[in-house]
Amino acid sequence: MLVDGKWTEDWQPVQKADKDGRFVRQTSAFRNWITPDAAPGPTGTGGFKAEAGRYRLYVALICPWASRTLAARALKGLEDVIAVTVVDPQLTDQGWAFGGRGEADPLHASEFMHGLYTRADPHYTGRATVPVLWDEKQDVMVNNESADILAMLDSAFEGIVSSDLRLRPEGLLDQVEALNADIYDRLNNGVYKAGFASSQKAYDEAVEGVFASLDMLEARLEGQADGPFLFGGAPTETDVRLFVTLVRFDAAYHNIFKCNWKRIADYPRLQAHTEAMLALPGLRGTVNMAHILAGYYSVKALNPTGITPKPPAHVAAMLA
Repeated sequence: MLVDGKWTEDWQPVQKADKDGRFVRQTSAFRNWITPDAAPGPTGTGGFKAEAGRYRLYVALICPWASRTLAARALKGLEDVIAVTVVDPQLTDQGWAFGGRGEADPLHASEFMHGLYTRADPHYTGRATVPVLWDEKQDVMVNNESADILAMLDSAFEGIVSSDLRLRPEGLLDQVEALNADIYDRLNNGVYKAGFASSQKAYDEAVEGVFASLDMLEARLEGQADGPFLFGGAPTETDVRLFVTLVRFDAAYHNIFKCNWKRIADYPRLQAHTEAMLALPGLRGTVNMAHILAGYYSVKALNPTGITPKPPAHVAAMLA
């Protein structure tokens, strides 16, 4: 990680845990917002006006947090408005790297993602995570919090590319945010809490939460009469947040994170939800199973041999 702008130690999957061995995720540090008129958003400062060709997303296709921003970009039709650079899926001793199976950094020829962080803040302390939203005009980092990026992509660029789809519909916003929070804690982050637990107690607690969340969501979808999504016939931000975990689950989390009580294929409604999401315009292109498998199975702490399996047959067929 970086300490006062200097790389100080080899990358490790767990850099912080509580006293009971629970994995603790880092809080994002760059929290500016793109808005239609460059006014400040809920956090950070102003000066980031929505403009075509001005912003770039740096992502890893293995990463669900980065991939949910790609999903929003696709669903809102912003592919020609916001550029994307993909890093190598395999984490190096210095974290995310450019090149390899990914792409070169077109702006600064950075070798590692942490080079962008020290360019944004020469005294930055913390992990160099993805996604990163970069302002090419001012040459600064706008935001590295995927939840913020999801929200701004839903509304900030409406004056440039209008869309009938609202991922955060005003009439459902309280319900969307409440379900987002539950899914994040028990499922999205829950699989990581299970995989990176450093005590039996922490693992048991996390894996129970993962499957309690999946059971709850299966029951919710079973009772959904007006469409395949969590709030009916149209996808919301909550569906995006759920999808990025579901599509990785059977190929990665089931094995590498020891979340092996059931597969998503054993949940008919959740499997149908995954397939319904993949059928939405542009979304299939945000899923790269080769990157997902290469990335997760390269984590030496979880898979010291580095052997990478093929995806399960039903996952390969779904993505074919």
